Amino acid sequence: MYGGDEVSAIVIDVGSYSCKAGYAGDDTPKAVFPSVVGSVEQTEGMDDPKPEKEADSASDSKNGAKPMDVDKAKTKRKLYVGQELEFRRDHMEVISPMKDGTVTDWDIVDNIWNHAFRRRLLINPEEHPMLIAEPSTNTAQQREKAAELMFESYKVPALFLAKNAVLTSFASGRATSLVVDSGGGSTVVSAVHDGFVLQKSVATSPVGGEFLTDCMMKSLESKGIVIRPRYSFKKKETSPGEYKIVDLDLPNTTESYRLYCMRAIASDVKESVCRVPDTAFDEVAYANVPTTSYELPDGQTIEVGADRFKVPDILFNPSLSQTIPGIDGFADSTPVRGLQRMVIDSINKCDVDIRKELFSNILLSGGSSSILQLKERLEKEVLEESPQAARVKVMASGNSVERRFSVWIGGSILASLGSFQQMWFSKAEYEEHGVSYIQRKCP
Repeated sequence: MYGGDEVSAIVIDVGSYSCKAGYAGDDTPKAVFPSVVGSVEQTEGMDDPKPEKEADSASDSKNGAKPMDVDKAKTKRKLYVGQELEFRRDHMEVISPMKDGTVTDWDIVDNIWNHAFRRRLLINPEEHPMLIAEPSTNTAQQREKAAELMFESYKVPALFLAKNAVLTSFASGRATSLVVDSGGGSTVVSAVHDGFVLQKSVATSPVGGEFLTDCMMKSLESKGIVIRPRYSFKKKETSPGEYKIVDLDLPNTTESYRLYCMRAIASDVKESVCRVPDTAFDEVAYANVPTTSYELPDGQTIEVGADRFKVPDILFNPSLSQTIPGIDGFADSTPVRGLQRMVIDSINKCDVDIRKELFSNILLSGGSSSILQLKERLEKEVLEESPQAARVKVMASGNSVERRFSVWIGGSILASLGSFQQMWFSKAEYEEHGVSYIQRKCP
């Protein structure tokens, strides 16, 4: 119907940390870039090419986005997406369109999609069916908004919305599994049965990669280590082969951009040295562990000791984060559950007859699942709390790229299947039945 050899579908997955986009049938996404954007408030009369300004304000009014300033004619925001974020600009705020995995700012998502299609994949969206990955916790309004944007702004010929957990399940070739998706903004555990998410089983936690990165950053700062963002210094040659670091004075840099750059460094420290401890973290037992050294961009070498184990253990024991100076407690009064509790609770909410199958098909996915030893530790913890008869098996692709992109890869497999082609929600159906029909077409 739409698939076939001439036109391949486009698979796009906007996560809370990065956006992945590419062609169905490929092994990995063609374009991967951050899902945050830089925003600069512009006053009318600043040198900006005219057409872009009109297009922007048109899209602003269409998406109902209100600029920060009341005076519509005077200010509008200019958004920088993808690689444009790497360059520091005066007064550029870094904003994320997501909160707890749900889209809060559709104007930004629109810009991210536009960047993916026109700048990175270099396609005309009117010619390709789109498969969009969505969080398992998405509401009906969110789905309708996404469909409306796709059909109205991009005039796509057909669309399908698929839940993240289902796609991860497909990527590993299973119809029934318990998907533990630990991404940048949150961790979501959901049971998938015969290709459908069991909504009652979905458990979420605000502990994701970004939170662990913050813990790492604050913990290093509490030990007196200064993380200098890359834009804030330059190397000056004092004598041949010897350099000294010169700090640059850039008073107009916003706090959010400074934090964004520092997080990028702290995140790399986390990915390079951290591993999950075999047993629950204990300050005394881990006080004398051998340290691992890491060289920061400005040339100073730091030694990371107990934090290597403490930071990843927050996934299993969120209350550990309270011991790190500068980390605020979680906003809700409800205690945040550790990973093993979420898995057990999620399985217990499902029907008795599929629990056994879920225990033996626990799938790890998402960027944060690449931390060393996470799979072994989760298996051990769940085994201790599970019923005697259950065979607990935690699976994760050995390839960290596959873990990071498992949702996208599942979408790529699904959209290229011949049997899937009659499931698209087409533009004709959209025009005939209206946007709410998406709820029936994409369960």
